[in-house]
Amino acid sequence: MSSEGKVAIITGGGTGIGKASALTLAADGYSVTISGRRAEPLEETIADAGEAGSRILGVQCDVGDPDSVKNMFAKSQEKFGRLDVVFSNAGTGAPRGVAFEDLTYDQWMTVVNANFTGTFLCAQEAIKIMKNQAPMGGRIINNGSISAYVPRPGSAPYTSTKHGVTGLTRAIALDGRKYNIACSQIDVGNAATPMTARMETGLLQASGHTIPEPTMDVQNVANAVLFMSNLTLDANVQFMTIMATQMPYIGRG
Repeated sequence: MSSEGKVAIITGGGTGIGKASALTLAADGYSVTISGRRAEPLEETIADAGEAGSRILGVQCDVGDPDSVKNMFAKSQEKFGRLDVVFSNAGTGAPRGVAFEDLTYDQWMTVVNANFTGTFLCAQEAIKIMKNQAPMGGRIINNGSISAYVPRPGSAPYTSTKHGVTGLTRAIALDGRKYNIACSQIDVGNAATPMTARMETGLLQASGHTIPEPTMDVQNVANAVLFMSNLTLDANVQFMTIMATQMPYIGRG
């Protein structure tokens, strides 16, 4: 399926998985809107895209804020005219080293708003556009996590929101059928990004030990997002897990 003329929105597109995915989709012919809280990383992504940067629009956006999300989708629609793929990638975790019982309400809500509410708000705006365009339909890809299935120690806010994303993905996949909208979830384990650099020095395990964990090239994730994006709308990867082969996720604990 040709990517020429197709439009994607990627949240958290200034760094890590979002940046790699934006560069990969743009290189494949997509027009891409990237969003993030800070302008500078978005500008760096556009610059790193080279000639394909002319097809990338950067919009500052807080995905936990309904008005900010509406503004970002409106600017993308104004620039590119339609919407084929949304990759809800933006997210965050609670501060490390804080015991469950010591988490503050604000710390909890920061993660809920970024990971869960943001995914919901982006899906709402995407559906409003996708059901009213011609041809009707599109694809929503939610960034879950292997934490949507197995938690790490000290990760209650992050793990809870990623479990919620799984339920939301299933609900969108069902409710979107009448509009020819497919919804998928990609669950990523130990992709090498600035956010995961600490994995190389050691992460707390369920056993109480701290050990280094293997990582994989983030380009593998971007290639998986491109594959999912390029499927025809009569096919869907409902859930995909892509992870570092040697990480202790299988059998961890």
